[in-house]
Amino acid sequence: MTTTPTPSCDVLVIAASNGQNLLLAERFAAAAREQGQSPEVLDLTAINLPLFTPPAQAAGTPAALAALQARLVAVPRWVICTPEYNGSIPPVLTSAIAWLSIQGDDFRALFNGRPVAIATHSGSGGYTVLTALRLQLAHLGAHVVGRQLVSNKSHPAKDDSIADLISRLNQLGA
Repeated sequence: MTTTPTPSCDVLVIAASNGQNLLLAERFAAAAREQGQSPEVLDLTAINLPLFTPPAQAAGTPAALAALQARLVAVPRWVICTPEYNGSIPPVLTSAIAWLSIQGDDFRALFNGRPVAIATHSGSGGYTVLTALRLQLAHLGAHVVGRQLVSNKSHPAKDDSIADLISRLNQLGA
């Protein structure tokens, strides 16, 4: 996991795996830098959050949660790069969102009005995870960029598509 974002960080690129989606996240960060942004990459797999369950919640807030929440609050725009797990969102991302959504009195507070772009590198099609993620983020109040990026071994992500998504994300954040 990289360090806590500096005040000048304006795009947080979140990877929900430490494989191809982390590499994709690095490409999004590079595209943001080329457009004059100050991005940082966050590898969710490097954060020690337990699986969200009622017993885990009853045991108390995980130590890593406050730092994660502060990091997310500090950055105005996010890109989420996630693989598709069995046709849906991977557990590391679902669990992180669940933990974050129980903090405070308003479960939507962190996400409400937040510009977010979504992308995947998946072994399968990848469309199902982005549909599920779009629905969840919209339910939480995020402003999800209309265009999304689906890539896999047969159809790698194109630099111009990544750059276009960063540009669209910046327009939402204006």
